[in-house]
Amino acid sequence: MHCPFCRHSDTKVSDSRAFEDGSAIRRRRVCPICERKFTTVEQIVLTVVKRSGVVESFNRDKVIKGVSKACKGRPVSPAQLSALAQRVEESLRASGQAEIPAEQIGVAILGPLEELDAVAYLRFASVYKNYDSVDDFQKEIDALRLSAMEKDLGEVAPEPVLTQEPLIS
Repeated sequence: MHCPFCRHSDTKVSDSRAFEDGSAIRRRRVCPICERKFTTVEQIVLTVVKRSGVVESFNRDKVIKGVSKACKGRPVSPAQLSALAQRVEESLRASGQAEIPAEQIGVAILGPLEELDAVAYLRFASVYKNYDSVDDFQKEIDALRLSAMEKDLGEVAPEPVLTQEPLIS
């Protein structure tokens, strides 16, 4: 690591700490020549392997752009899209892989998008899952309805059962 002040090529690490939930390392460095201190951050660079075999850096803006097409005309704010993209990136980083197949990014988008907006999810899934017929849409809609019903049942507290015990005198 070159010193950013005097450009000396050999610096010493005085302290290292993991941060951002272990996905990055913060290193405190000292230059032996000018004795100035500076900090570096080392982070895993996510790369995307496309179907064609082309490899490129992960770009959160591409996630936002792709999802925003599915959200067109829906009540989804840019802040919500940004939060979704951050969740997707965090889940990809948590996988521990440096090279992510493009298909895995689509899978990582589906869950958060379903929570955000069911119509946008259906639009995105129709392209991502290559729907061939109306039946594919119907199966996905049925799965969405079932998921919503299960969620509603989980949120509703069961009615307490009242029992009367006979009074013994």
